Amino acid sequence: MDVVLTGSIAFDYIMRFPGRFGEHILPDRLDSLSLSFLVDTLDKRRGGIAANIAYSMALLGERPRVMATVGEDFEPYGQFLESIGVQTGEIKIIPGVHSASFFVTTDEADAQIASFYTGAMAHAAQLKIADLEPRPELVFISPNDPRAMVSYASECQQLEIPYFYDPSQQILRLEGSELEQGITGAEALFVNDYELALILDKTSLTLGQIAERTRFTVVTRSELGSELITQEARVQIPAVRPKGTAEPTGVGDAYRAGFLKGFIHNLPLECCGRMGSLAATYCLESLGPQGQQYDLAEFVSRFEQVFGSDCGLRRRLV
Repeated sequence: MDVVLTGSIAFDYIMRFPGRFGEHILPDRLDSLSLSFLVDTLDKRRGGIAANIAYSMALLGERPRVMATVGEDFEPYGQFLESIGVQTGEIKIIPGVHSASFFVTTDEADAQIASFYTGAMAHAAQLKIADLEPRPELVFISPNDPRAMVSYASECQQLEIPYFYDPSQQILRLEGSELEQGITGAEALFVNDYELALILDKTSLTLGQIAERTRFTVVTRSELGSELITQEARVQIPAVRPKGTAEPTGVGDAYRAGFLKGFIHNLPLECCGRMGSLAATYCLESLGPQGQQYDLAEFVSRFEQVFGSDCGLRRRLV
């Protein structure tokens, strides 16, 4: 299946605070909040949601296309993506600007405080699904310039191209009506449990109404695993226990990559969720959203150790 991933491509600046944010926040002074956290590590990493998903999909043997806008500083990043099998022909360089940048600080409880500089991503609405050749069989709409997200969903609906909708980090920037439009035409909705609560509040939709508008919804719940919701059932997907924890940046993106790998090979949805769970854990065990290293054979072996062989991954994927 030809998959096009839309969303951010960015550089991540990952910091670690040796304490807990909650111990330094005064609830009765939130209106005058002014804090500075002294961090003890700083790592610059390749990131951005579309590129993170593409990276894990490449580890699993896929060659996804990425459609995004980037700055003049992108060339080495683009060469790296091409070297691992990601197709970058739909990525447009915007002259005179930098690529998007993500600044995140993680504390000892894995709570995060982050800022995102839009940069070249602000031009993403210039790109059109209709201009893609060949026309994709599936589009993944992940956080991006809000205008682009609205446009891509509308185009997919008009062109009758199935798409997965993942508004996550842009839920606050999107209007309730825009979120509802994106959900209503989607094959699937991907969110975490907090983001789901935000969507229910902004759109006034119920979870049942969302289930009626999509084929399925995936809700990730951190160490509690994830939940697969359809009109007929709610299936719990367990998390995979990590061998060790580095930091959580990009874990949700890796989950989506694992899920997509199973989906495009027509595996049952529950198996796709389990694949997402394992891909997320590989990311959690490594520093940064693209620090994990494995191949499909190793992934399948570990999957069978955790979940057994009922999904038939070795027969269908290796």
